[in-house]
Amino acid sequence: MRGWRLVALTLTCALGTTAVTAKQQPAPSAAEPREKALLAFQNDLISVLAPSGDADRLLAAALLARPLPNPSKFNSFHALIERAARVDGAGPAVSWARLADCDRNAHACPNSDAVAQLVQQAPDNAAVWLVKLSQDANSLKNDDARQDLAKAASAKLYDDYSGVALKALANGSTLLPPPNATVDPNSNAGPYGVQVLVAFGSAAGMPQPALRDTASFCEAKAPKDDGIKNDCLKLGKLLEWGSSPLARSLGLHLREVLNADPAQQQDAQNARRNLIWQVQNFAAISLRAQSDKAQAQHLLALARSGGTQMSLMLAAMHDAGVPTDAPADWQPGQSRK
Repeated sequence: MRGWRLVALTLTCALGTTAVTAKQQPAPSAAEPREKALLAFQNDLISVLAPSGDADRLLAAALLARPLPNPSKFNSFHALIERAARVDGAGPAVSWARLADCDRNAHACPNSDAVAQLVQQAPDNAAVWLVKLSQDANSLKNDDARQDLAKAASAKLYDDYSGVALKALANGSTLLPPPNATVDPNSNAGPYGVQVLVAFGSAAGMPQPALRDTASFCEAKAPKDDGIKNDCLKLGKLLEWGSSPLARSLGLHLREVLNADPAQQQDAQNARRNLIWQVQNFAAISLRAQSDKAQAQHLLALARSGGTQMSLMLAAMHDAGVPTDAPADWQPGQSRK
């Protein structure tokens, strides 16, 4: 478990550099006018998106609203994501965002209605069953959690819908020109840097399944039950091709700790090192986009083209001329040579 925590922490910290939005940044006195302008711009974008009857636009509006202080009743995350869910043809990405529409203080997370809806909408998505596994494991429903694991292992894909959300946000962030007051005067990215900040930062509002609970369940149960071990290894293979770096890291971790073949264990370790290299370099590319016009435009174009978090990350690295495999002498925590 220690290895999984280390990987998850490294990946989360690196990915966190792309998930900074106006309301989350510290606001020293010199930066206060820009912070206020960014908040106002985000509210303006919500006002433009909110009247739409399109589920993706409402999803973008909801994610823009989620972290804002004191949103209006009609433009709150709750109101907007509920409206998105009522649109004809609303897809599982909307239901996935609704997982976060809950009261943590009342121990009512994730949103149980959204979980039930996802089971109906996306039964072939392992991410859905891992949300349910976490629920059932934490409720001490071990038999139900076992069934959730089996369904996750037999699923066709793993998708946390971050790519769908980012595409919606990248499109939504261009509906209004960022006011001059929102632009960093020390940046050459101009309004494109603001759009990257808003789109990528708000995409971090999409919930993540509690992957640590899956790791704990497999590590505790697999040594005593060959059936569980086989399902955990099968799930791990699926996660290695999942939509997010965190899912891929869990897949590699399961292979490393549960596969008895030393060659497979070593291969998983090598792949995990490459994954951390990829995440750290993508974080650097994303940070550079906030001050580099061409890089900002390119990242926005990649986001608008769709795909997953993993596919966007690898495409951005390829286009920036950064190899996806780490140098032989590189270790996690080191900067790129």
